[in-house]
Amino acid sequence: MNVPETFFTVHEQLILLGLSCLFGAVLGVCYDFFRAARVIFPHNSWLVIIEDILFMCGYAVFLTSFSSAAARGEFRFYFVIGNAIGFILYFFTVGSVMIKALKKLYGVLGGIVRIIMRPLKGIYVLICEKAALKFVGSSKNDVKRFKNPKTLLKMVCELLYNRMENKKRKNVKNVAEKSKTSEQKERAL
Repeated sequence: MNVPETFFTVHEQLILLGLSCLFGAVLGVCYDFFRAARVIFPHNSWLVIIEDILFMCGYAVFLTSFSSAAARGEFRFYFVIGNAIGFILYFFTVGSVMIKALKKLYGVLGGIVRIIMRPLKGIYVLICEKAALKFVGSSKNDVKRFKNPKTLLKMVCELLYNRMENKKRKNVKNVAEKSKTSEQKERAL
């Protein structure tokens, strides 16, 4: 009778631990993409949290598929430990060197781009100055108009007020009475 193996030998477990350490380093490379994006594009804390959650979701999918493919669907805690060892070794050795090199490369490329953009910056400033003169001049006219309150009110149109207000204020024309007289004139015609 042929009984299927229900356990891993020590040799197989060591191979699985080594593979999980190797894949932990691969996970470190994947995490370096997020770190590189943080160097190039400054992030706020919420975006970093979202990226870390996405990374951990990806790690969960990886760990599930690793245990399915390499360990006959059996999950062992030393897979996580091996991944952590590989990730930490990569992160503090090769990963730190890669990020330092990326920061220097970004600084050099940023300097080159700044040198190239310097003449365009002068043109941009000149255009903005011309536009600012036009818009500031028109805004000064608006400010003058607001300082004189009579220009805000329409002189030709009649203002509508409540009847009670009309009785209290002697200088306001009574629109209601005026409209009654205009209605009487229309009826007469």
